[in-house]
Amino acid sequence: MRIGVDASCWGNKRGFGRFTRELITNLLEVDERNDYVFFIDNRTAESFPLPEAAAVEIVPTGASQIEAASADGRRSVSDVLAMSRRVFRHRLDLFFFPAVYSYFPIFNRSRVIVTVHDVIAEKNPDLIFPNRRSRYFWNLKLKLAIRQADIVLTVSDYSRESIGEHFGLPESRLRVVNEGARGDFRVLPENGKMAGVLSKYGILPGKRFLLYVGGISPHKNLKALVQAFEQIAKRRGFEEVKLILVGDYKDDPFFSAYPALKRQIAEAGIEERVVFTGFISDEDLAFLYNAASMLTFPSLEEGFGLPAVEAMSCGTPVVASRTGSLPEVISDAGRFFDPRNPDDIAEVASRVLSSDSLRKEMSEAGLRRSRDFMWKKAAEDTVRIFEEACG
Repeated sequence: MRIGVDASCWGNKRGFGRFTRELITNLLEVDERNDYVFFIDNRTAESFPLPEAAAVEIVPTGASQIEAASADGRRSVSDVLAMSRRVFRHRLDLFFFPAVYSYFPIFNRSRVIVTVHDVIAEKNPDLIFPNRRSRYFWNLKLKLAIRQADIVLTVSDYSRESIGEHFGLPESRLRVVNEGARGDFRVLPENGKMAGVLSKYGILPGKRFLLYVGGISPHKNLKALVQAFEQIAKRRGFEEVKLILVGDYKDDPFFSAYPALKRQIAEAGIEERVVFTGFISDEDLAFLYNAASMLTFPSLEEGFGLPAVEAMSCGTPVVASRTGSLPEVISDAGRFFDPRNPDDIAEVASRVLSSDSLRKEMSEAGLRRSRDFMWKKAAEDTVRIFEEACG
């Protein structure tokens, strides 16, 4: 088969950018039967070169996909049609979108698979969109994409059920491909290199800290996490504990909660105990996972929850919301709380912080659980879905 792939999300720093990069890279490694053509806008291609193992079509556009996806932005009609026209020049059996985020209409007589990671925007529009216009254009794009898709791909059973229920889709049009952790995320030794990384972010070796990894967006529920940490910081025996928030708060195009969080932290008087790292490299992140007392994952909803798998791959205990996909992904390796109840978040996190034996048990269980999620397996599952779609 000849398969076209939208690679416009390649440079995005959020989860679906990671999904695009890792899945595409592994597809090229495991699939020796099919030919791939990647379509990408010129601005993204200039900054984020694609693997050389496939043909690449670079499409001139007025703005990069990442620029057009800012909280108050949208792609121009001319840019959307430029992508559609370039694809139309090719004879393709299948076209694949790793994220509906960058969808554009496909006019070829080929099968279409669109990945919808979750329905968070549909369930919590006020936490995702800064205005009605942004919400309108997102809904329009999503409806067109789902209407055109022969198969809607997603990343967890929870998301499959939510998408099917919300859009009234039958099981026959839905498929699941789980995500995985890169090889960078593994158990690492406590050495001078780890100490150097920790000092970069104001963390002393051997000191306990709670780690959060992800977007600094309202639906990530960091307000409740900060409220919970304010309680933890006051408890006897936790005087040195810090909260480290890893996520891009400077250049992230999504609706941001950063200004409100900074005010909240200042009003609580815990500025010295809370650190915003901004976007960091995978190498640094692996060291932070390894050194953290736990990963705290307070999202109101996740379609998959990749940081949980990355943390478990590093032997890091995970405490997370008992909503969305997180109980499915983490299973019995984690401990769970009500994300809308800061008292419950504080209680569960404190219990894990207080027990070395519990953290050891969670670490071992997490390492076992993480082996169920591999990008190579995700790529193999995706190839089978491609071949199924084309008969």
